[in-house]
Amino acid sequence: MISNVSFKQLNIFVCIANSHTFAEAAEKICLSQPALSSAIKKMELQVGGELFSRTTRKVELTPEGKLFIPVAKRLIYDWQQAFSDLHNLFSLGQGNLSIAAMPSFAAGLLPSILQKFTGLYPNIKLAVNDVVMERVIQNVQEGRAEIGFSFESEKMEGLEFHPLFEDCFMAVLPKSHPLAQHSSVSWPQLASYPYVAMNKGSAIRRWIDAYMETQIATLNIVAEASQLATLGQFVNYDLGVSVVPVLCREQMLSKGLTCVPITENHLNKQVGIIRLRKGTLSSVAQEFWRWVADNVHADFPAE
Repeated sequence: MISNVSFKQLNIFVCIANSHTFAEAAEKICLSQPALSSAIKKMELQVGGELFSRTTRKVELTPEGKLFIPVAKRLIYDWQQAFSDLHNLFSLGQGNLSIAAMPSFAAGLLPSILQKFTGLYPNIKLAVNDVVMERVIQNVQEGRAEIGFSFESEKMEGLEFHPLFEDCFMAVLPKSHPLAQHSSVSWPQLASYPYVAMNKGSAIRRWIDAYMETQIATLNIVAEASQLATLGQFVNYDLGVSVVPVLCREQMLSKGLTCVPITENHLNKQVGIIRLRKGTLSSVAQEFWRWVADNVHADFPAE
């Protein structure tokens, strides 16, 4: 059968075509002349006709052989390229990495992480989806991203979570707000002003609501948002004060807001990297997971 023609036979065919005699080709390819002749005869039987015109003085391609020689060379090149590409994937010489990350992480720590990682592996192509925490988890669970960066959640079925650092929450205020000049604020102080909250479907809202149940104060919620960026804009336009993870500091400062620590604040959450618990990551994702676990921590980026 034609499909049984081997890579070795193709190499022999091309080597003979580039030589004057079978003896010369046998010497080039380090085969005995009988073995080389046998391989070509077998190939000719498989393809259904002669590829060479043999004489006592030289060997020449038949018309069919001449037509096939560029095809054979292309097949050899494609074969070698395919295995070279495969080797590069395993050696991280090339590859693709899909990441899902919370916007605060994507805009804050992630660029520095990716800069350092791609400095080690410059031919890796990145695809980053910056989405809310719930979508990060969903993207990884559904295989749309191999790696995710998220807060640890109560709903992480089928996922492995590796903590990187612990994050706490801070108050965000307009610069003109009476509390903006304070070195720290308390929950009761924040509760005395209109409050802008994340919507009820978000983990941040759920955590803050649960925490406030342990406090004597009740937040006066006047507006809700589904994105932290939108929440920051609401605060910037003085609709109210709010509380967000410290991870969002740069994002909030860029909006002209003031970030103030909260006194006696025990609302802390782990930030980490997530992957599917079952299944095998690509070589790139495996190395990225290992590198992040070893190098990313609370004071990242390190010098």
